[in-house]
Order: sequence, then structure tokens, then C-alpha cells
Amino acid sequence: MTTTSPPLRRRPHPRPRPRPFGRALCAMVTPFTEEGLLDLGGAQRLAERLVSEGCDGLVLSGTTGESPTLTDTERSALVRAVAEAVGDRAAVVAGIGTADTRHSVQLAREAEKAGADGLLAVTPYYSRPPQDAVEAHFRAIADASGLPLALYDIPGRTGTRIEPGTMLRLAEHPRIVAVKDCAYDLLGTQKVLAGTELAYYTGCDEYVLALYALGGAGYISTVANATPRHFRSIIDAFDRGETDEAARLQQLAIPLTELMMASGLPGTVTTKGLLGALGLPGGPVRAPLQPAGRETTDGLLTAYEHLAAAG
Repeated sequence: MTTTSPPLRRRPHPRPRPRPFGRALCAMVTPFTEEGLLDLGGAQRLAERLVSEGCDGLVLSGTTGESPTLTDTERSALVRAVAEAVGDRAAVVAGIGTADTRHSVQLAREAEKAGADGLLAVTPYYSRPPQDAVEAHFRAIADASGLPLALYDIPGRTGTRIEPGTMLRLAEHPRIVAVKDCAYDLLGTQKVLAGTELAYYTGCDEYVLALYALGGAGYISTVANATPRHFRSIIDAFDRGETDEAARLQQLAIPLTELMMASGLPGTVTTKGLLGALGLPGGPVRAPLQPAGRETTDGLLTAYEHLAAAG
């Protein structure tokens, strides 16, 4: 008598690695009024929408948040307003990275007073410090407050990599808990994942599933400003063991991701163009950035509608 083995049951992927800020984070734009002033009411409305549609963390005053154009007072006001809007439903992570260690330390302390749940610090830019100086910079920030710190590795913008060896040493600091990974070095990332408990969040929307499958904690997405629910669905499908569905959802987002992140325009510009077309808070960009043109915005809206219909 021939017997047929029952099909193997797919099991959810084990997730033992800490996720200090959740899994699904959005690199939130900073809404401005048409006059270019900080729009705190718009920021609260946008934050509320993002959390209600699946984000369990919001990163403020980062690259997408136009941090170079924000005053210190605006940064603190933004943290307070968003923290008030989302309460304990989502982590509020404040971008405090600058090219000046003293300034970053000051911003870390002010973000803590304003109610942030965590900090994000980018590698010092322009001066291109060597690795021992990069390490000292991040240690000074981590020592400045009681908040957990995520390191932001984006050498394409800063000109300086946080090398894997430096990451391994920094991981020994009790308040350095996470990395926003935009280094495009999957091998180096895996070395650090294998040797530390750092929570890795991809900052590249095309790598959401890839890094998560390798043991990453989640993502910090720019495209999620417009499509928070879709990106959350990718990692939810993976956690259910539905890897084919997770891959399908990741691939569905390719056209919109490419237009927003690889079209030659900064992601802030394309994101605010799309948010404006959708009637969502965002407002204009601040100079030196310039707004997206009509053709670009129309293309973004078409890709968004296709994704919404297919997902």
C-alpha cells in the first residue's frame, strides 16, 4: 500500500533578534505650510495616518525629513507634536545627526527632553573622519542621553562608511542598539548581523524583504509615507511563512519605489509631490530642493494607483 506524506506545514520564521523600535518604520517627511513654516498640525495628521495604517515607528528629522533645513527649535517642536499625536502606539525616533559632534550631543539631549523614544545619528559628513573618529563621535552621542541610539550608515550621502569592524565595536555600547542600513553592502551587513545583537533596519525600500529574511529587524521606509499598509504587508506575509506572497508584494512595489527613489530626484521631493497629489500633509520642500514637476507627479500618482489596485 502506497502512502502519501502530508504536505509540510510552513512555519513562521523565528524572530529572536531585538526590535527596539518595532518592525515597520516610516522616514516621515516634515510638513511645511505654503509659506515654508513648520506645519505641526499637518505633521500630527500625517503621523496619525501612518500609525493607523501599520507603522509602529516614525523617524523624524532624517534625510526624508529635510533635517539640514530644520532649526533646533523646529526639531524639538516636531518631536513634541508627533509624540503627542501617536502616544504609546508608535516609537518616535528623532534624527539628531550633524557634522558636528557637539551639536549632535546637544540635539540628543533636547530630543530626550521633547519626548523622543530613540535617536538616529548619521555618520559625520563632509569632514570624512577616519574610523576611530567615527567611533568616538557615536560613543559621545550614546553617552549624552538615556535614549537608545540607531546608527545611520549612508556613505553615498556622507562620504564615509561605518565599517563593519567599527559596527562590531560600537555594538558593545549598551545604548547603541540599531542600524539604519543604506550602505548597499549585504556581505558587510551579514557580518555584523552574525556577530552582534544590533537591530538592522533597511533604509532602502527595495531591500525590505531581503534584509528581513536575513534576520533584519524591519525597515525605515521613505515610500511608506504614501503606502504604509503595503510595506507592512510584506513583512507580515513573511512572518506568516508566506514567502511567495511576501516576494509578490515586494515586487509589486518596484515601479513606485523606482520612481520615488531612483528617478534622479531626492526621495523627499518625490514623496512630497505624491503626498500633495493625494491631498495628504506634506507641503513644499525647502530650498535648495525644488518641487517635483507636473509630469513627475502624474507618473507617481499613476504608479501609486496601480499599486493600490494590485496589492
